[in-house]
Amino acid sequence: MNRKNFVLMLAAASMLISACGGASASKDPQASLEAIRLPMGYIQNIQYAPYYVAAEKGYYAQAGYEVAFDYRFETDGVALVGSNELPFALVSGEQVLLARAQELPVVYVMTWFQDYPITLISKKGSGIESPADLAGRQIGLPGLWGASYIGLRAVLDQGGVAEEDVVLNSINFTQAAALAAGEEEVVVGYINNEPVQLRSQGVEVDLLPVADYVELAANGVLTNETMIQDHPERVRAFVQATLRGLADTIANPDEAYEISKKYVEGLADADEAVQKEVLALSIELWKADPLGFANPQAWANMQAVLMDMGLLTTELDINAAFTNQFVE
Repeated sequence: MNRKNFVLMLAAASMLISACGGASASKDPQASLEAIRLPMGYIQNIQYAPYYVAAEKGYYAQAGYEVAFDYRFETDGVALVGSNELPFALVSGEQVLLARAQELPVVYVMTWFQDYPITLISKKGSGIESPADLAGRQIGLPGLWGASYIGLRAVLDQGGVAEEDVVLNSINFTQAAALAAGEEEVVVGYINNEPVQLRSQGVEVDLLPVADYVELAANGVLTNETMIQDHPERVRAFVQATLRGLADTIANPDEAYEISKKYVEGLADADEAVQKEVLALSIELWKADPLGFANPQAWANMQAVLMDMGLLTTELDINAAFTNQFVE
C-alpha cells in the first residue's frame, strides 16, 4: 500500500469514528434546558394562560428554560427571588417596593397587568356609587395584606375615608360567597374574577375599580439584581418568551383556553362561559403598546400609597425597582 492510499484510509477511518462518536454523544435538546420553578402567587387559574401558552408552544424551551409552575404565596416568591434561590416570580407592584425596603435586591422586569386589577364590589342598589359612600360600611377582604388591602386603601383615600371609618373583616378568599349571602356589605376582589362569579349566580353588582381612581403598579415578572448584572441575556430570553405567550393569548384566546386545560385542573369541566369571560376581562387588563411596558407614574403612585399607609417610612429610588430594558 502506498503512502497516499494509507493516508486516505486513515482519513476515512477518522471520519467514520467521528460520525459514530457524534451520534453516540448527541443529547436530547431538553437536557440542556435550565429547569426552574416559577412562583405564581395564586392557585391554578385561566388568568395564567399566557404562561401556559409560552410553555406549551415551546417559547420557554427556545429561551433555554424548562418551567415548572409553582402555586405558592406571592411573598414566598419574592423571598426566594430576593435571595437568588429562584430567578423569577410573578408578583404585584407593592411587593417589590416592600421587599426593597427590606433590602431585598429584587427588580420588576415586565408588566403583565397594565391596570391594577382590584375592585370593591357591592350589590346593586346598595347606594355605594363612589369611594365616599364607603364610610361606615362593613367590608370583607382576604386579609390586611396584599393587593386587595393596598387597593382598598387607595380607594378609601380617594374618597377621604379613613380606615377607622369602616369595618374591615378578614374572610380569606370567600368574597363572592360572603357578598351573595349578605354577610358583607362590600367585598374586595379581582375585577376579572369575583364579579364574574357573582353575575353567574344572578347577583347584580356595582363596582369601584381601583384603576378608575388611581394608576398603580400591578402584577408582573420579578427577578433580582444579580440576574440582571450577571445574566442579562437569560432575563431577556425569559421576558421575551413570556411576551410571546402574552401576545398569542391576546390574539387567540380560544386557543389559549384550550391549552390552559392541560395546566388548570378542572378547567375542562368548568363553566366555559364563565371561565372565558374571566379570560376576556383579563386580556383587557393586559393590553398595552408595547406589551409589558412599566409606567413610571404607576410606580410613583404606588410608593405614595404605601407611604400614606405607613408601610414605607422612607422614600425609595423607584427607578431601581423596575426596568423596561428587557421589554424594549
